[in-house]
Amino acid sequence: MADKKFYSVMLIDDNEIDNLINQKMIEAANISENIYVHSGAKSAIEFLKNVEKLDSVAETILPDIIFLDIDMPLMDGFQFLDLFDKLSEATKKKCKIVMLTSSINPQDISKSKNYTYVKKYINKPLTQQNINTLEV
Repeated sequence: MADKKFYSVMLIDDNEIDNLINQKMIEAANISENIYVHSGAKSAIEFLKNVEKLDSVAETILPDIIFLDIDMPLMDGFQFLDLFDKLSEATKKKCKIVMLTSSINPQDISKSKNYTYVKKYINKPLTQQNINTLEV
């Protein structure tokens, strides 16, 4: 059994079923020690802000990869990215973002490329193949 690639990953999706499926895929791929699941971008951003305050352990707790849905109520994926941009440099350096969405809208794809932290754009659902090709 290979060592896990990541200490932690985060799923942000308002669809609980998608979160569950994606969580199971990540567990099956055995790539991460911890999986944080948020059903809203707002709670996810609050979580990241709170972790930043932990100073010495923040680096450990922050997710290596954030799987982010675009189409969510209250705060969508792009609004999350705008707030993520205001977080500390250390956080932005540590957390790589993967857009994980059902959107096949070319505008969403090109818009996500405007954000330096977005490393990949994947269509739902997450597959073992997607997971295996993750590079950070």
